[in-house]
Amino acid sequence: MASDLSSFLKDELANTLEQLLSKKVIIDSVNESNAQDLEDSQCIEVSIKFDFADISSTWKFFIPTNTATKFEYFMLGGMGDLKEHIDDEITDAVNEIIANVCGSLCTSVNAQGFNDISSIKSEVLGSVIKDCSELKDLKNSYFFDLTLDGEKLPIYVAFDELALPYLSGITGKEEVAVEATIASTNNNVKNTNSSSHTPSLGISSLLSDESAENLQLLFDIKLKLSVRLGTKNFLLKDILRWDIGEIIELEQMVNEPLEILVNGVKIGEGEAVIVEGKFGLKVKNIGNGSTRLSQIGF
Repeated sequence: MASDLSSFLKDELANTLEQLLSKKVIIDSVNESNAQDLEDSQCIEVSIKFDFADISSTWKFFIPTNTATKFEYFMLGGMGDLKEHIDDEITDAVNEIIANVCGSLCTSVNAQGFNDISSIKSEVLGSVIKDCSELKDLKNSYFFDLTLDGEKLPIYVAFDELALPYLSGITGKEEVAVEATIASTNNNVKNTNSSSHTPSLGISSLLSDESAENLQLLFDIKLKLSVRLGTKNFLLKDILRWDIGEIIELEQMVNEPLEILVNGVKIGEGEAVIVEGKFGLKVKNIGNGSTRLSQIGF
């Protein structure tokens, strides 16, 4: 059975929107699309390509007019008049929001160390304004019942066939019909069985003899480890007003784990500890060795 990314998608969609729009976001449910009831005449389609393992999957996000205009309005701090129609500025704002959602999804999934999803990456293929009538005949389309600041603002997402087993909590499709995934698993098993002559690297069971020897040549490369306490998006005008003594409130709660970064890439989570009078970090969640290698580019 393929790893299920459904909860990660819903969580990152809600969390990222909250951070970017500074409004409470709740996803009440996700169901198969019923675009027949869609009142908006236009929507913004944002195409995102996801690459992981040997799979390349394209997802399409559809943001109706009312949702799109509210997104841009709150992203700009709720200043000025709320637009009635989609324009280039709204399209750009929606494009940036969806790109951030998908980037956060990749970061969150990569930290889990799933065996069948290695180093997932997202890429924005483009955005375009479309007629909402095109959603009515769209296959594998799902309706995200989203509440933003108490108001219902729907989002539609269409997945290709390759993605369906990896979103079984949403799609109900649990069969893994991707031959590349099966082949990759078989290769890992073979490498494990032939690892008797492989140096003990902690991940040797996932590497061939030659790969393990090549990896040893890189052991003395220095990588920058950092810990991220928290993040938050601010308007430029707020940043320019900061002065000495300013207290900047972050989104991170005091009891939430800290992000472990290597060369700027998140590889796990931990909690702060004191070690002989110095700050230290106790690892609470981290992927396996093979996942960490791919995450930091090896």
